[in-house]
Amino acid sequence: MLSSNLWKLSLIQACRWFLLLMPILVLFYQENGLSIQDVFLVQACYSVCVIVFEVPSGYFADRVGRRRSVQAGAFFASIGFIAYAFAHTFVDFLVAQSFIAVGASLISGSDSALLYDTLIQLEGEHEYQKHAGRLASIANFSEGIAGIVGGWLALISLRTPLYYQAAVVLLSLPIAWTLVEPARKASDVGEGSLRAIGRIVRYALHGHAEVKWLILYSSLVGTSTFVIVWFVQPYLVAVDLPLAWFGVAWAVLQFSVGFFSLLAYRIEALLGRRAALMSLILLSSAAYLLLGRYETLYAAPILFLFYLVRGINGPVLNDYINRCIESDIRATVLSVRSLVGRLMFVVLGPVVGWVCDTYTLGAAFQVCGFTFLICGVLFLWLLHRNDVL
Repeated sequence: MLSSNLWKLSLIQACRWFLLLMPILVLFYQENGLSIQDVFLVQACYSVCVIVFEVPSGYFADRVGRRRSVQAGAFFASIGFIAYAFAHTFVDFLVAQSFIAVGASLISGSDSALLYDTLIQLEGEHEYQKHAGRLASIANFSEGIAGIVGGWLALISLRTPLYYQAAVVLLSLPIAWTLVEPARKASDVGEGSLRAIGRIVRYALHGHAEVKWLILYSSLVGTSTFVIVWFVQPYLVAVDLPLAWFGVAWAVLQFSVGFFSLLAYRIEALLGRRAALMSLILLSSAAYLLLGRYETLYAAPILFLFYLVRGINGPVLNDYINRCIESDIRATVLSVRSLVGRLMFVVLGPVVGWVCDTYTLGAAFQVCGFTFLICGVLFLWLLHRNDVL
C-alpha cells in the first residue's frame, strides 16, 4: 500500500538517526589519537566520498528506483557502522566513513524524492513541507534520545556506544525492503548515463536560475549548521561540562531541531519566503560570532540558533526546489544540492579545524562567523538579483 511509505520512511529515519555515538564521537576520535584537525579531515574525506557518489546515486535512484536506492543505502551504512565499532586508527576511520558515505549518498535525495512522489500520487504534494518537517523532527528526536542513551553507555567506555550503534542501523534493512515504489515519469533510457548525469547537473547549476541559487544558498546554510556539529563537543569541554552531561546536552539540541522542523512550515508561512530565506544565514553567522566572543557555559544557549536554522533549512528549501523540478530528475537534483554542500565543507572544514588547533576555539568560531556572513550576504544579493528572493 503506497500510503505505508509515509510511516516506513519515518521508521527508517528513526533507525538511521539513532546515533548513539554522536555525543562522544569527537572524544572517541581523540582517545584514538586524532587531533581536531584530524577530526575535520576524516569528515572532509567522508564528504569527498559523498561528492563522488552523490549525483551518480541520485541518477541511480531516478533510473532504477528510489526504493532500491534506499535499500542499498541501508546496506552500505550497516557495513560502515560495524566497521566503526572496531576502528582504532585514522585509516580505519576513513574506511568506515567511506562505507557510511556510500550509504548516505544512496539514501540522500532518494528518500525526499520518494516522499514527494508518494505525496503526488496521494494528491498531497501541497503538504510536503509538513511531512518533510515531520521526518526531520523524527530524525532529530531519535538522535536526541540516542544522545542520552549514548552518553550513559559512554560511562562504560567510549567504544561501547558504537557496538550498539551497529545493531540499531541493521534494523533499517527489513523496513527499507518493504517500501513501495510510486508511479512517476520515467527517465530517458535512450541517453547514456554519464551524459544524462552531466545534463541534469548543468540544468541544476546553470540551466534554471531559481534552482541554481536555491541550491547554492541552501548548501551554504547547511554547511554553516554542519560545521558546528563538530565543534559542539570541544565547546562543551572548553566550558567544563562533565562527561555525564554530554549525552543530555546533545539530546536537548537534537530535540530542539526536531521541534523546529515540526514548526518549519508554520514559521515559513509566518515570516514569508523573503524573510525566511534572509534570516537563515544571518542567524548562523551571528551565532558563530557570539560564541567566538563568549566562551562560557552561560553562552551555550546560543547553540540553539544553529538548530533553529537547521530545522527550517531542509524542509523549506527542499520544498522550494521540488516545486521547480520534474519527478524524473528529482533525486538527482536533490543530490546535486547535497554535493554542493559537501564541497563547501571540504574547503572550509579542515581550515577551521587547523585554526582551532593552532590558535583557539574562539578564533575558529570567528573565522566561521565572518566567512558565512560575507558569503551569505553575497548569496542573498544574488538571490535578489535573480528574482528568487
